[in-house]
Amino acid sequence: MSLGDAWTGPVLVTGTDTEIGKTVVTAAVAAAAQAAGLRVAVVKPGQTGTATGEPGDVESVTRLAAPLTGRTLASYPDPLAPLAAARVADLPPLELYNAVDAIREEADKHDLVLIEGAGGLLVPMGLRPSGEPWTVADLAVSLGAPAVVVARAGLGTLNHTALTLEALERRAVPAGVVIGAWPAEPELVHWLNLSELVPNLLGAVPAGAGGMDPGVFRRSAPGWLTPALYGVLDDWRAWAEE
Repeated sequence: MSLGDAWTGPVLVTGTDTEIGKTVVTAAVAAAAQAAGLRVAVVKPGQTGTATGEPGDVESVTRLAAPLTGRTLASYPDPLAPLAAARVADLPPLELYNAVDAIREEADKHDLVLIEGAGGLLVPMGLRPSGEPWTVADLAVSLGAPAVVVARAGLGTLNHTALTLEALERRAVPAGVVIGAWPAEPELVHWLNLSELVPNLLGAVPAGAGGMDPGVFRRSAPGWLTPALYGVLDDWRAWAEE
C-alpha cells in the first residue's frame, strides 16, 4: 500500500507522543472517507482516564465526524497507559487477539476501520495469551494494517517522527504522516519541518480544528488530507502558498 493509494480496511492511527491530535486526525479521516461514500468505523482499543468525566475519544470523533460505527473495546478510570490503567484499577487487561477479532468483525461490515491508539506506537496496551504485553504496533502487524503517524509541527518532531517511522518500517508496516495541529501563524521551524516531512506527508490538520462546528469540520476535512486518506490535497507547494 503506497502513499498514493486510497487506504481501506483496518488503518491504525498512532502518534509520536500523547496529546498530539490523534483523535482530531481520526475524525478528519473519517469525515473525508464518509464524504467519499465509504462506510467507516472507528475503534478505540483502550480508553483511559474515564474517571475525569471528559468525553472519550470515540465520543469526540462521533461528534465531529459521525462515523457509521464507533466502538471502544476497553475502558479504564485512570489516565495512564492502558495496561498500567488496567492493573491500577484491578480490571482485566485487553487481550491482543480479542482486539484483533473485534476489529476484523468491523472490517467485514465497513470499508474503512480507523483504529485509534493510545499515546505513542509502543505504549503497552494489554496482554497476549502468553502474558506478554502488546502494543498498537503489534496490533498493526497482526491485522496487516498500515499506520497514520500523527506528528507535531514544531521543534523536535523530526526525530520523534523518524523514530516512529523506523519502528514501523522494521515491522513492515506501511506508514505516512499527518501533522496534528498546524499553527495559524507558522514560524520558520514549522516550514522547515514541513519540507522535511513532505515525502511521507498525508495531511496537516489546523490547530483548533477539534473546536469547529461539526458541519464546518466535515466540509473542511478533505482539504486537509491527501487522496490516500480521501482528501483533495495533492500539491504541498500550492498549499504552502495559500
